[in-house]
Amino acid sequence: MLELKNVNVLRGNIQVLWDVSVTVKKGEIVSLIGANGAGKTTLLSAIAGLLKPSSCMIIFNGKKIDGLPPYKIVNMGISFVPEDRKLFAHMTVRENLLLGAYNSRGNISKEDMLGTVYQLFPILKERENQLAITLSGGEQRMLAVARGLMSNPELLMLDEPSQGLAPKIIIEIFEVIKRLRERGLSVLVAEQNVYYALKAADRAYVMETGKVTLQGEGEKLLKNKYVKEAFLGL
Repeated sequence: MLELKNVNVLRGNIQVLWDVSVTVKKGEIVSLIGANGAGKTTLLSAIAGLLKPSSCMIIFNGKKIDGLPPYKIVNMGISFVPEDRKLFAHMTVRENLLLGAYNSRGNISKEDMLGTVYQLFPILKERENQLAITLSGGEQRMLAVARGLMSNPELLMLDEPSQGLAPKIIIEIFEVIKRLRERGLSVLVAEQNVYYALKAADRAYVMETGKVTLQGEGEKLLKNKYVKEAFLGL
C-alpha cells in the first residue's frame, strides 16, 4: 500500500533523514521505534506532505505522492494524527469529530463515521457535548485518533500515541489500533514506548539518528538482544 524509497530530508543545512526506505502493506500495523530525535516524526510529516524531502520516492496505492499538498494526500486516503493532537479546545467532542470528516472519502455519511468512532471509543459518545479542553489527557488522545478516522482513511499514521498517558490508557489505545487492523485499516505508528509498539506491530523499523538501523517482525524485534539492551533496559 505504501512504499518509501530513499527518503532524504534536510532542515536548513542539516540532514535529518538518510535514505530511509519503509513499506506498509494493506491491513498491517507497522511501528517506527526509536528515541526522541531519531527522525520518526520527520518521516511521518514527509509522507503527509508537511515536509518536502530533498530526494525520495513515496508511492501510495501505486501512485507517486511526494510533492503533493497535504489536502490531496488526505483525499487519497492517508490520515495523520500528530503528537500534539491539534484539537480545537473550545469546541465540543462532536464538533471536533465532524471537522475531521471535512474531507471524508467514499459514500459513507458523517453520522455513520461518528457511529464507527463511538464504537471504538465509547467514552467519546458519553463526552459528545463536552468541550475538548475539559477532557483528560487520555480522552484527548482518543479524540485526536477518532478525528483522524473521520476522513475514512486507508492508512492511519499516529505520532507518539502513548506519550504522557497512564499505562491503562496506553493499553486501551493499542487495543484500538489492533481493532483497526481487524477492520482492514493499515496503521503506521511512530512510538518511543518500544514494548507496546513492538507487541502490536506486524513489522517494525528501528530508527536511530535519521536512519533505519534494524527491521523485522514485531515479536522477533522484541526478543532481539540489541533492542532489549538499547530500548528496554533488559
